[in-house]
Amino acid sequence: MKTAKQIRHEFVDFFKGKGHEIVPSSPIVPIGDETLLFANAGMNQFKDIFLGLAPARYPRVANSQKCLRVSGKHNDLEEVGKDTYHHTFFEMLGNWSFDDYFKAESIEWAWELLTRVWGIEPDRLWATVFAGDQADGLPKDEEAANLWPKVTSMPAEKVLACGKKDNFWEMGEIGPCGPCSEIHIDLGPDRCDMKNVPGHECRVNGGCARYIELWNLVFIQFNRQHSGKLVTLPAKYVDTGAGLERVVAVIQNKSSNYDTDLFMPIIDHTGQITGHKYTSKLGNKTDNAFRVIADHIRALVFAITDGATPSNEGRGYVIRRILRRASRFGRELGMHEPFLYKLVPVVVDCLGEAFSEIRERAEYVSTVIEAEEASFGRTLDRGIEIFAGAADRAQKSKDKVISGEDAFQLYDTFGFPLDLTQLMAQERNLKVDSARFSELMEQQRQRARAAIAKDSLSITDTVSVQVLPETEDLHKYHTDTCDAVIVGFIDNEGFKDKGRLGASAQAGIILDKTCFYAEAGGQVGDCGIIQSGDAKFIVEKTIKIANCTVHQGKVAEGTFDVGEKVTAVVSRDRNSIKKNHTATHVLQWALQQVLGKSVAQQGSYVGPDYLRFDFTYPKAPVFEQLRKVEELVREKIAGDLPVTWAVMPKNEAQRLGAMALFGEKYGDEVRVVALGAENKDELNEAFSREFCGGTHVDRLGAIGGFKIIKEESISAGVRRITALTGSALTSHLEKASGIVDELSAMLKVPSESLVERVGQLLKDNKKLAKELKAAARQSGSDSMAEARGLLEKSEKIGDASIIIGQLRTTSVEQAREAVDMLKKKAKSAAIVLGFDEDGRATLLAGVTDDLVAKGLKAGDIVKEIAPIVDGGGGGRPQMAQAGGKNPKKIGDALAKAGEIIKQKLGG
Repeated sequence: MKTAKQIRHEFVDFFKGKGHEIVPSSPIVPIGDETLLFANAGMNQFKDIFLGLAPARYPRVANSQKCLRVSGKHNDLEEVGKDTYHHTFFEMLGNWSFDDYFKAESIEWAWELLTRVWGIEPDRLWATVFAGDQADGLPKDEEAANLWPKVTSMPAEKVLACGKKDNFWEMGEIGPCGPCSEIHIDLGPDRCDMKNVPGHECRVNGGCARYIELWNLVFIQFNRQHSGKLVTLPAKYVDTGAGLERVVAVIQNKSSNYDTDLFMPIIDHTGQITGHKYTSKLGNKTDNAFRVIADHIRALVFAITDGATPSNEGRGYVIRRILRRASRFGRELGMHEPFLYKLVPVVVDCLGEAFSEIRERAEYVSTVIEAEEASFGRTLDRGIEIFAGAADRAQKSKDKVISGEDAFQLYDTFGFPLDLTQLMAQERNLKVDSARFSELMEQQRQRARAAIAKDSLSITDTVSVQVLPETEDLHKYHTDTCDAVIVGFIDNEGFKDKGRLGASAQAGIILDKTCFYAEAGGQVGDCGIIQSGDAKFIVEKTIKIANCTVHQGKVAEGTFDVGEKVTAVVSRDRNSIKKNHTATHVLQWALQQVLGKSVAQQGSYVGPDYLRFDFTYPKAPVFEQLRKVEELVREKIAGDLPVTWAVMPKNEAQRLGAMALFGEKYGDEVRVVALGAENKDELNEAFSREFCGGTHVDRLGAIGGFKIIKEESISAGVRRITALTGSALTSHLEKASGIVDELSAMLKVPSESLVERVGQLLKDNKKLAKELKAAARQSGSDSMAEARGLLEKSEKIGDASIIIGQLRTTSVEQAREAVDMLKKKAKSAAIVLGFDEDGRATLLAGVTDDLVAKGLKAGDIVKEIAPIVDGGGGGRPQMAQAGGKNPKKIGDALAKAGEIIKQKLGG
């Protein structure tokens, strides 16, 4: 039986033999493409070629692309585990032609590989072609329909015409697209999973598991614009994709993708960890859990390797959803402690040969997954309890729907993604009010959303990048001023290669050449001025679109005409930016010396005021380590070593050991910045070599000093250092010196004795806090005794205790503990306590879940009684709090609370 590795190699070798360049997979996290959360198809990395923004380096290429489909139009998350073939992460075997071959060769070669190389029986295969679409004004793809029986042995009657849903491929809402021809395989009548569905007919695209798509041949001819209109592309392209997992299952004669050697090692190891056995059955909760975990851990390993980290926004939220979904399915296998991270080495063993990056970053990935598992585990069990209450209420309702409020509480308080709540609800034959959940989410976003002023001119929204001229920008490395000619500008109407910019006009000026650095690689774009005679244009930021540098800002004085000669002058901030950028390179070297070679850059910010450097490390560096890092950086600065750079082929730079930012997109040639080398011929002598297109000082001494002012965690396994150099550091040190002088005067000790004096103050404070805590414990003990007394003399309505009373002076924390204690002891109770705290009235209400289900809510109680004490409050159904200015009315408020409770409970 062929292994998955052999099948992948045969694909690569086949297309290499057809003249294709074999290119690496692009990262799952797209680089420079904000229209995609994740790479969801092999063609993503070639999008600029299809749009005409970049030339094709090779006329035909092939590879195995890492893909993740968990959001938007392509979302298979909910289907994973329920069947044999849906996945979040998968490998897409693909071949591409960039205006080289087209439909005939694509069809012929796919057939040859499937039937001759892989030995799949031809009579099991079917083909589909695009039937046309009236709304888009597109006819049937007769060319593809006629080619199938012409260049293969497939009979014409097995070539089916299907609609836009199945046979018109689009990457997203906008972007390259075109008709496609799919190859389907008949797996046999016994594979139908819809035999019991009335009226079901086994057929291609019939919805059952008997016929599955094996390979999709996409003929990219159009670009879908924001308006929905299709525009014909200037050239014709081929983009094919065959899911490796499905191909392997067919060739290995397995009834499930999960039974292949791509998944079984993970499933087997999961069984060893959990003590459960996988039986490869559908509809079995235990087996479903095995499949979900095996799928999701692969997705997590590749996504985190390629730069995604769990968070509450965007890509990070999707990764968090996948991880928490897998963690929850672990409960089905009895796993209540972190375990997913233990599967990372198995994924590496299965796929590390094909994708070496997962082997290199395995330790980091394990750290991130374990930390996220532990974090979710702390709230999961309590969340499951809350869900159980919500589910019980839904079971008693007419429509069997969990409320949007309950779903939102599970998300907001316990970190349950909506789809996890929906999954758990589905297991109980319940639904979730997702519309109300979305309303509450939007309300939260509006409350949290900071008012961000948008630029009056959004360059990327107003211009078609194909028309922009190329800018010669090498001057940015050599000078801060240069003469140039205006070749065009971008305003709210788009790009113009003739015309005038009048007074106060906002625009993006494009020059034939520039010394301005466009924002890239973490370094901010330059500011400055463009001037001609008395006319002045203030450059507020510099960006790059394709190979065009755009100087964005406004006319401050005079006017500017296309074709006019001007002088571009970069702001003095450039010098500070250079210092900070070079310092980040020295910092990365120093971190690797102190913390180890596993430290890898995750991102950076290089501006004139400070630098920020994100790096992988599993825990917080201790003070001594950070101090050593600072010492190393300062030593290099004091040594005033030279800084040089050279442009070279990427493979040569890699042989030199130059570090690249993981996941960054580089061309065939790269710029290497070397610290400690006198010239380009001595790069081997440099102590730091990095791929970098930024601006730098000529010698390290120009940095002028270095100080770490902050070190923090920004996500599991990723740390962030913020540091200062140059004039910003001088200002910081002057301010710090002033604070030291002020403290010396305040504490009446010389500056050299400050540490000792503050230490003594902290020691004294700790002793005092201990004494206060002992007093508080005594007070809390008194409060508990009072509360138990109230329970003993409480009224009863059925099984419910009505516990109402005023406590002597206590604290809110102690009163809450008293409410929790009373709930546990009484089992079923409505509790309202009041007390005077420093001349203010405090009211606390607690209600057990059984009474909440009857409509009695703590929040409602305090809202009604709070005005009596001239105050207000609120809270959750189980616990609420109010405060007021009139403690003399606490007794009246408690009496009113008793009336409300009795009325609600029918007492």
